[in-house]
Amino acid sequence: MKDEEDDNLVPQGQEDDTTSGDEGFEDIKTSGGHNFYDNKEDGNDTITKVTGMYKDWFLDYASYVILERAVPAIEDGFKPVQRRIMHSLKELDDGRYNKVANVVGHTMQYHPHGDQSIGDAMVQIGQKELLIDCQGNWGNILTGDGAAASRYIEARLSKFALEVLYSPKITDWGMSYDGRRAEPNNLPVKFPLLLASGAEGIAVGLSTKVLPHNFNELIDSSIKILKGKPFTLYPDFLTQGIADVSNYNDGLRGGRIRVRAKIGQLDKNTLVITQIPFSTNTTTLIDSILKANDKGKIKIKKIEDNTAAEVEILIHLFPGVSPDKTIDALFAFTACETSVAPLGCVIEDNKPLFIGVSAMLKISTNRTVQLLKSELEIQLSELEEQWHFLSLERIFIENKIYRDIEEMTTRETVIKAVDDGLKPHTKHLKRTVTEEDILRLLDIRIMRISKFDSNKAQDKIQSLEGDIEQVKHDLENLIDFAIAYFVRLKEKYGKGRERQTELRVFDDIEATKVVLRNTKLYVNREEGFVGTSLKKDEYVTDCSDIDDVIIFLRNGKMIITKVDAKTFVGKDIIHIAIFDKSDKRTIYNMIYRDGKSGPSYIKRFNVSGVTRDKAYDLTNETAGSQVLYFSCNPNGEAEVITILLRQIGTIKKLKFDIDFASLAIKGRGSKGNLVTKYPIKKIELKEKGISTLLPRKVWFDDTVQRLNVDARGELLGEFRPNDKILVVSQSGKVKVITPELSTHFDQDMIILEKWVPKKPISAIYYDGEKERYYIKRFLVEAENKEESFITEHANSHLEIVATDYRPVAELVFTKVKGVQKENMIVDIESFIALKGFKALGNQLTTDKLKQVNLLDPLPYDAPEEIIPEELEVKGDTNANGSGFYRDNDGQIILSLE
Repeated sequence: MKDEEDDNLVPQGQEDDTTSGDEGFEDIKTSGGHNFYDNKEDGNDTITKVTGMYKDWFLDYASYVILERAVPAIEDGFKPVQRRIMHSLKELDDGRYNKVANVVGHTMQYHPHGDQSIGDAMVQIGQKELLIDCQGNWGNILTGDGAAASRYIEARLSKFALEVLYSPKITDWGMSYDGRRAEPNNLPVKFPLLLASGAEGIAVGLSTKVLPHNFNELIDSSIKILKGKPFTLYPDFLTQGIADVSNYNDGLRGGRIRVRAKIGQLDKNTLVITQIPFSTNTTTLIDSILKANDKGKIKIKKIEDNTAAEVEILIHLFPGVSPDKTIDALFAFTACETSVAPLGCVIEDNKPLFIGVSAMLKISTNRTVQLLKSELEIQLSELEEQWHFLSLERIFIENKIYRDIEEMTTRETVIKAVDDGLKPHTKHLKRTVTEEDILRLLDIRIMRISKFDSNKAQDKIQSLEGDIEQVKHDLENLIDFAIAYFVRLKEKYGKGRERQTELRVFDDIEATKVVLRNTKLYVNREEGFVGTSLKKDEYVTDCSDIDDVIIFLRNGKMIITKVDAKTFVGKDIIHIAIFDKSDKRTIYNMIYRDGKSGPSYIKRFNVSGVTRDKAYDLTNETAGSQVLYFSCNPNGEAEVITILLRQIGTIKKLKFDIDFASLAIKGRGSKGNLVTKYPIKKIELKEKGISTLLPRKVWFDDTVQRLNVDARGELLGEFRPNDKILVVSQSGKVKVITPELSTHFDQDMIILEKWVPKKPISAIYYDGEKERYYIKRFLVEAENKEESFITEHANSHLEIVATDYRPVAELVFTKVKGVQKENMIVDIESFIALKGFKALGNQLTTDKLKQVNLLDPLPYDAPEEIIPEELEVKGDTNANGSGFYRDNDGQIILSLE
């Protein structure tokens, strides 16, 4: 929101709207002869202090902008232009709508600036849907569309504004800028209006940004303040959205909230945005998405804006693009996530005050209590005055004191006669009778005296006495009265003002994980260059311009650098990959020679906490050191290698194996364990390793048909090194595979889940050769091998497959000659026992089936997945307590690293 005022403003009393900016500062340019900078012959600039008119006028201007333009008052929450608009609306109020142009013109009697600034400020108030009842096109905060011209739209005060903003008898009045009219210095607002509406403004040297809060929550918190209970306030926005307020900091400087759009998945290829973040609109949001698409950060097919009364932005994706990953990318690279920094600054006693929203609410609540007290005191005074005069009137008429003035001929004698006649009857009055009281009695008409009813007069006096007692009671119990006032406001105006913005703690999205990698990375290993422009050299992987690259050199150096067109990193590159600083599971296995002829060492390490473009030495930093063996293991795999030594002297054992799983994972700077002090001739891979890390969670993204560890798609479970995935296809084939992230899956896959070896698979299929239906239950016997569990006839096809322990199927038969056979329910476990994988199964029916449905399975307590009892932690633990499991044969099964 921009400031409502013009920028070319000078202190009050010196305004001239027709004067241009240059003309208004002509005297400043010519007077005093001072420059802000005095250039000397040596070319160095020397700052000269601001003096004279520069100093006085600038301070006046700064004070004026702060106090009279940009920053709201703590008392009523209004900036001067807003307060004057509300005062003008009250003066014009007759219950009907007024043209906004008329309101703007009326406000110019109090506000010494242009009509444009007043009209803009009024539209902003109206769009908050609290104080002004709007009619016509007032713009749309969702789309950013502006309001119609002020001559076309109308406004009147809302019922809420009439109730909480105005009370002339307790209003602090002052004179308008030209001294012709009275205007309120502050409106007696009996509600935390500043926190409900929010405020934003930029002054000279400071700014303010008070975020809007929920109507009902403000009332509830005010009641808690009056009851002495703790409370917490968080923002709420008309644009809805989702907000993370964990760092709100009570709206003080240094706080920050994150706001996101609400994005849903309409189908595999379509996303829909139904709510937008605060401080954005659909136009700016769509622009940011298109800009990110043009830069290659995201990949979208097209975007549609169907926003009207509600937000609806459709984002169409290309086939194969992951919706989950695109949603994260939208948060990372577009205005679908914004960060808002609140800054609570208000005016108190003509001075800026930096204050949190809790303190603002306490001040507002206490001020509301004092305003209610003042109103009650005035009401009590007026009731007592009514009671006093009605009592005098009754005495005057019932005792026929008016007859005592029949013979009097002068004003003084008439007043004295009435005063003497009243004295015997006024002892019960609460104050003395004044001459003004007597003159009011003398103004009573004869008709009223003749129709005076003593009983009615007494009833009215007693009614006033009851009202007086009630007001006194309210004053004595002022806090309870204020609580009841807030409760009544909520009951009367709180309906339909429920919280709009959902509060949630956001997960941090790593841009490098969701960015679209549409650039190719190349490497020239011998010459030591990496980059995206080396198209004639070796292709490495797809990347983006925000990625980092990790490079390992033969001399044991490691460097991490930003993706660029061409970068020299060092000759003889042995490994290059995209670097993920948050990746703790990628483990590097390495053997290096210390110096030109020194001993060889072995180590396992991960890489984290590095500085970009800094060369790290992974060896013992001895000149001539060389890497003899290196492997990168995305899931902490530990292979077995064979070491072959050179024949030197009397070496007896020239060949031996080393299992990397026997090593603890340490930091990259560790020296490692000694392999041999003799020269190594050759290192061979003997056995591919399995992971030695704790189980990791694996998800399946159905849209791109890929596994991932980034929480995209459906969670398959936690996987240990030996765990497998069961894959069943519609063609009747099954396989059990290792969950590698690079695995591709066929489109006809119908089951993908973590494999439990003892869990049976149940299937109903049609045998094309025998032309009848069969049912079978079996266990998978072979791993890493795809096999068919139905017959291979061309007409054979799978009806259903289930992996529940006790599945139940419903057979729906085809109607034959007008006869419909009843559906058949089959308990598969009872129908057939477990058989071999190649078994044909049991015949189910020879009747033609229309459909086979899987029903809810029967109850079954599945065995818990536990680590076998024979596994125990034995030795090989480091100082951090990490280690690995060994079985009874001493083989390493699972690392605790």
